[in-house]
Amino acid sequence: MKRILVTGAGGSPSANFIRSLRAADEEYYIVGTDADKYYLQRAEVDVKYLAPLANDPKYIDFLNYIIEKENIEFVHAQNDVEVGFLSENREKIKAKTFFPAKETVKILQDKFESFKLWEKAGIKVPKTKLIEGKDTDLDALLEEMGGSMWIRAISGAGGRGSLPVHDVKTAKNWLDFQEKNGSWSGNFTASELLEPETVTWMSLWKDGELVVAQGRKRLYWELSKISPSGVTGATGTGLTYSDAELDDIARRAVLAVDSRPDGLFGVDMAYDKNGVPNPTEINIGRFFTTHEFFTQAGLNMPEMFVKLGYGEEIPAIDNNTNPLPDGLVWIRGMDFRPVLSDMGVIEESVAQRDRILKEIS
Repeated sequence: MKRILVTGAGGSPSANFIRSLRAADEEYYIVGTDADKYYLQRAEVDVKYLAPLANDPKYIDFLNYIIEKENIEFVHAQNDVEVGFLSENREKIKAKTFFPAKETVKILQDKFESFKLWEKAGIKVPKTKLIEGKDTDLDALLEEMGGSMWIRAISGAGGRGSLPVHDVKTAKNWLDFQEKNGSWSGNFTASELLEPETVTWMSLWKDGELVVAQGRKRLYWELSKISPSGVTGATGTGLTYSDAELDDIARRAVLAVDSRPDGLFGVDMAYDKNGVPNPTEINIGRFFTTHEFFTQAGLNMPEMFVKLGYGEEIPAIDNNTNPLPDGLVWIRGMDFRPVLSDMGVIEESVAQRDRILKEIS
């Protein structure tokens, strides 16, 4: 039985990871930590511990205490802050971890640094500029971006600090509002506004070789109406999706940052007006929130990830790029168990409604 420690265990991303391990053929003893005393209570683990924040000077000692007490063999985090911290301090953790190179994690947790490498590699990316200070000429910036632009923080998840703007007044007011996050101090970018259609290419690598990758299109954001940008970071419904051009661009985006990738690389892309997918960020060292979707559809990437982290071999996958069929959907919402279905079932419900309406008219 493998003994795993999951940090941030009370969050939705960790719940998907833990459920995926529970669905594996092998048994796991899972210990969870969380810095939020309320979130901790919903962690689906065997044993749970309230932890200090990752910036606490005693955080590493705390983790190592739990590792020794529970005989933990492998540690995994499902949020950016702890991924960054554990990656940087991996040699101090008294258990296995599975990360790319430290420099890779640093680069990919900075959206502007990622953008510069992709642009240098000749990958089509949205035009992007760093907002360096209050003397930034927002009028010129807006004109350069075509009259509309996307303002967002260079780090963080869930659309942190993001807003589409169409005039200078709104842009300035938003940056002033975000000042606590250093909006005028090189911590925000402005980029051209892409189309709302987005896709994620979740990939697992070992020693520079692609193990498996699967595309997922986002049909809409859950709770988008309560976010000023319309982006919440919470997928409402996801759709399995494959496209050769997208696969090629996603691979190039990963390899432009790391020529010998290891571990997890989730390439987020948005389509431009010409229908070309542009990488906007790579979520590094963690799965996207709703990855139980793939597990329930038959592709248990967390199980594969842990095996590779232990140094174990996994059977080769005949088709390691988009092995799941297109058209599967994962429908989720607050306080609901997610539902796995397919577009055929959904379209039939529409057809049935239309037949009834026609019959009663």
